[in-house]
Amino acid sequence: MAFFLGAVAFVVALLVSVMLHEGGHLLTAKRFGMKATQYFVGFGPTLWSIRRGETEYGVKAIPLGGFVKIIGYTPLEEIPAADRPRAFYRQPAGRRAVVIVAGVVANFVFAFLLLMVMAMTIGVRESGTVTSTVDEVTACVPASMSSGCGGDRPPSPAARAGLRAGDRVVSFNGTAVSDWAGLTRAIDAAKPGQTVTAVVVRPGAPGPVTLPITLADMDGRPFVGMSAKVVGAGYERTGPLNAAVFAGQGIGRTVAGIGRAAADLPSAVPKLFSPERGSTPGGQVGSVVGATEVSGQIFSAQSSARDKLALYLSLVVSVNIFLGALNVLPLLPLDGGHLAVVAYERARAGVNRIRGRPDPGTVDMTRLMPLTYLAVLLLVGFGVLLILADLLNPLRLPE
Repeated sequence: MAFFLGAVAFVVALLVSVMLHEGGHLLTAKRFGMKATQYFVGFGPTLWSIRRGETEYGVKAIPLGGFVKIIGYTPLEEIPAADRPRAFYRQPAGRRAVVIVAGVVANFVFAFLLLMVMAMTIGVRESGTVTSTVDEVTACVPASMSSGCGGDRPPSPAARAGLRAGDRVVSFNGTAVSDWAGLTRAIDAAKPGQTVTAVVVRPGAPGPVTLPITLADMDGRPFVGMSAKVVGAGYERTGPLNAAVFAGQGIGRTVAGIGRAAADLPSAVPKLFSPERGSTPGGQVGSVVGATEVSGQIFSAQSSARDKLALYLSLVVSVNIFLGALNVLPLLPLDGGHLAVVAYERARAGVNRIRGRPDPGTVDMTRLMPLTYLAVLLLVGFGVLLILADLLNPLRLPE
């Protein structure tokens, strides 16, 4: 049930994000006197609609997006004579540009405000200090090193040596350690298969305890099988100014992450259906199906309600930033493609003005249709590929 609620919560958040995006187009178009006849959430058959003035608002059957119908969004559209003065393509370039980018701005503003609210209510997650105290001992070696625990899969070196949760490692292989960074350096300095000594301070023990540990081999690196205890971790609420800084930094990090993932996508495509899918930024890109799965995992995870809410809202923020960033791409039929057309028209008009020639007017969209069809084919094809990957090889949240 928790997984189902998480999936539903994501679908609702996605529809709200799409409504905001299309609402940005609608409100600015109406503000400039353009005629908008439809504003719908979803695609396909109409489930419900209501007319207010000249605009029909409603919900369609397939909840995978939405749209706003602005009369004359391209010159190819047949428009009644009475509506031509209000057609989109007949408006000044500046107004058209504002309407085009308003959807992207709506998504980014929503993400910014949501991050601010998160920082002021849930709080900013403090990572805490990673210590050399053992938080958990891995029972067996990872499956990638062997295959079944107790049979084919042997106990981890830490479990075999008798290391316990709560032990504080003060020396490893003769090297004194005081924190996790020092401990990991000492482990990395050893060799797989080597037997070393770990000196630990154990709660209740009269003195230090010395444990012999035979290191396992994990891809050529020594493996012990323990995790560190983190102290001081938690959430800290902040004021509006610091929340705004946090929101700005969060958007910057997310945009940078999207850029890295996009650059890595070509090399990640062959791994989409392999166990190594999530090992690279490009492989972590998912479809609506994958994001719905992740939202369900968040709700059904064994963590606090605060952690779940923070992760869920972070997912909603990421979706809005992704919607905004995707639509900036200069490809028709995306917003960035329409904005590029307006920019080209103004640049061409400026060059003609310098040469003493008349403004050639709007771009002949029929010449751009082959590129538009190619862009749609690529976007839909890649979307289908990601959906198949999410169904057959879904991404999992780290435990």
